Parts: sequence; structure tokens; C-alpha cells
Amino acid sequence: MLISNLRDKEKGLPFFCCRLLGRTRISMLILFLLAFVLFTLGSLLVNKEDNGKGSAESSVILPPFHLRQPSLRQIALNLSNHPCKNFAFPPPPPPGNRRPGPRPCPVCYIPPEQSLASMPTFPSESSVLRQLTYVYDEKPKRDEPHGGSDFGGYPTLLQRNDSYDIKETMTVHCGFVNGSKPGRQTGFDIDDTDLLELEQPHDVVVASAIFGNYDIIQHPENISEVAKKNVPFYMFIDEETEAYMKNTSVLNDTNRVGLWRIIVVRNVPYTDPRRNGKIPKLLLHRIFPNIRYSIWIDGKLKLVVDPYQVLERFLWRENANFAISRHYRRFSVFDEAEANKAAGKYDNHSIDAQIDFYITEGLTPYSEAKLPITSDVPEGCVIIKEHIPITNLFTCLWFNEVDRFTSRDQLSFSTVRDKIMAKVDWGIHMFLDCERRNFVIQAYHKDLLDHMPPPAAPRIRQIPPAMPNPRNPGKKTPTRRSKERRANSRRHRKVSAGNKDNKF
Repeated sequence: MLISNLRDKEKGLPFFCCRLLGRTRISMLILFLLAFVLFTLGSLLVNKEDNGKGSAESSVILPPFHLRQPSLRQIALNLSNHPCKNFAFPPPPPPGNRRPGPRPCPVCYIPPEQSLASMPTFPSESSVLRQLTYVYDEKPKRDEPHGGSDFGGYPTLLQRNDSYDIKETMTVHCGFVNGSKPGRQTGFDIDDTDLLELEQPHDVVVASAIFGNYDIIQHPENISEVAKKNVPFYMFIDEETEAYMKNTSVLNDTNRVGLWRIIVVRNVPYTDPRRNGKIPKLLLHRIFPNIRYSIWIDGKLKLVVDPYQVLERFLWRENANFAISRHYRRFSVFDEAEANKAAGKYDNHSIDAQIDFYITEGLTPYSEAKLPITSDVPEGCVIIKEHIPITNLFTCLWFNEVDRFTSRDQLSFSTVRDKIMAKVDWGIHMFLDCERRNFVIQAYHKDLLDHMPPPAAPRIRQIPPAMPNPRNPGKKTPTRRSKERRANSRRHRKVSAGNKDNKF
């Protein structure tokens, strides 16, 4: 009875379908149904992604970074092999063909659109430090016989040492100490209209500065359309530079020069233009409180690669949050100090005093024992940075050293870096100087250009005039060509005469 029931069940609908269609057709039908289900699910995911983008992608205006979701392109780029993974430097030229001095080397970039797509969705993690605030003091005073300024707030040596004790919440000196907010009655004052613009949120900004009419403004090149619409370029200038640019018709009422948005700074805190330039260079996070990434370039440099490509190559691809190039020849702070003294970059006594102070704190010449740190001396004219608490702390403390000692920031870089790295798991990506020279072109400072002699006029070869004939002053001296022509004519007449004789 049990066996007959089982046979009856086998003769149900599935049994008849198998008998009618055959096993092969049934297998094909099952595969088709599975493919249809997978296709339907994939379509739903794509539609959901497209709806999340909205109309912002069509207008190429990016939403605020905290609202953006990773795109399909970004997911594909992260999961697939990077296009530059097999890139390698070409072999150096033969010794006889090498050009002396520093020069650019090849760099593998991906297109600007792909670079933008690889931007991380969320900020990098800040090692230990989570919240960073800054000292505010209406009337700073000097308590110790060291350097410093009203703008910097004269931090004591004890406060300096405490600032390297990295905690989750910290308050440190970071310029702008005696005003209600950076740029307002602090020294380095900025108009309220400009301050409001600088407070707007951006993913990326490019910044530079010219103080003391020290450089000629350089215009970026090879900038993509998406970067032109989404990456603002800010140039900080003082009133002296503003007057020169207006007198030479470079600057008009729009406060724009090419891609650069000009920000005029008034009541600068230092008499040395080089020190004033360190404020936007090292304290961009205070001037731009709502940005994710910044690219700083000195005023003498011209950016010739798209900013998204620069960020992708030197930050995002390296999983770094701070990048700077190392000096092409010098690796030790001691060598850098001697080079600065030889070139008259700063007064020698101040340089020696700074180095002597660092020696008491344990400064030693660079050696391979510091690897993977590759150098103690940066080429500091370009800084690529993600604005998170730990990198903001680094540039605050770096600025404090520049404010306390000399303005030669290459001398204090490694001291600040090493003190922070001794406390937290954090590092700096120091790339090759020849790679930096690939995306920026360096011009001369304006004072050097003013003292350069004008270019020499092209030499034109002139034919000397014919000398008069001493035997017959009224008759011109025959030239060599006329003599040859006359000799040829005589020879032609002789040949002609010979021919006539032969005919008779």
C-alpha cells in the first residue's frame, strides 16, 4: 500500500512535466529563471543608485560631502586593479645625456573623472585625537625670553611640550589668538564678505599667497571642467601686492584673476612677508573651517595638473592624509641649516640658535636607521592635506615653531613630525621631488626678475660695404662674383671662336 502511494505521487504534475519536456529542457528552464531573478535584482540596485544621485550629477555640481554616497564608478575602481599598478619609472638617461640639477620625472595619473570618483566617502580616522580647539587670548603677553608674536600668542615652553602629549581632546595655540574668529581683528584681517565665502563647505580647495609683491601670479593650466566648477582657487595677497596688481591692470573690481579668487589681507601681523605667507600655508584649516582637502602651492609655482589627479595620486592612492615632497638633494636638517646660511636665507645666529635648541631635544643627522622615514628635509612649497584633527594639530605645531624660531620651515618640520609620531600611529607621505616638479612649474621670484638683464637682441649678420678702388676712386671695386662672371665670359668667347674656326 505504501509503495502504491509513492508511485501515485511520482505521477503528479512534476513527473508529467519531466516526461513531456525531458531533463535537458528542464535544466535550461531552471537556469533561465535564475538568470532572470539576478537581472531583476541588479536592475533594482542600479535604479536605486541613480535615484540617489539625483540631478546633481547632470549639472556636475557636487552635493556636500557628508551627503554623498559612493558611486558605481568608485566601487568598480576600488574593486578592480588600479590602472597605474604596473607603472614604473623609466631607466635614467646615459650619464653623458643627463641634464644637471633637479628635473621632473614621469607620474602616472588617472583621468580627472576617475580621480574624483576615488575620493573617499568618509574622512580618514584621526589617530587618538578626536577634537581640537584653539587658544583665544585678547591680550597675549611674553613670559619667556624666546621668540613669538602677538598673533601666535607666545606659548611657553611648558605649553609647547604639553602640546605633544596627544589626547582625545586638546586645546593648543594656533595663531589668530586675539580675535573672535580667524580673519576678524586678529591681525591677518579679511573682509566680512570674503570671510563668509571662506566658510562655505567644499571638498577641495587650492590656495596660494603673494605678500610683499614678492611673486608674479601664475595661472593654473590643464584644469578639468569638473574641477573648474567645484574646486575654488584662492590667492591671498596683502595691500602692497593689491596696489601693484591694480596699477598694472592685473586686478579689477571682480577680485578675480583667471581661476584665482583674490582675497586681500589687511593688518598683516609680521613685517617680513615670508612670515605672513606661513599663515595661509600652515593654517588653512583655520581659514577654511569646512573643507575636506586642500592643496597649497607657493606663489611662484604654476599648477599644471588637475587637482583631483594630484589628490588621487599622492593622498588617496597612498592611503595618506598628509603629503609633501622631500628635498631632492638634502636629507639632514644640519645640511639644510648650512645651506640656508650659505645662501643668506636668514641671519646665521638665529639659524644656529634654532639648531642648538633642537640638539638639546635629541636632534641627530638623518640616517637609514629612521627608515621607513625617507628624509628629514621637505621641499615645502607644496602641501597636500586632508583636514582632520591630527593633521591640523601637526600644522598648528609646525606654525608655532616657525613663529618661535626662524621662518625657514624646513628646519622645524622633522622635529614636529617626529614628536607626534612618537606618540601616535601616524605618518607623512614624502614623495619624490621630481614627482612634484611634474605637476608644478617653478618661476623666479619677482625681485630676481626685476634685476635680470633684458634678453639680448638677436645678432644680425651684416655684409661689409665694398671698399673703394684706389686706382679709380669713381669706380667700384669688383666683387669676387663679378670677377668670376667676367672670367667665365672670356672663356665662353674663346670657346665660341674655336668653334667658328672649325666650321670653316
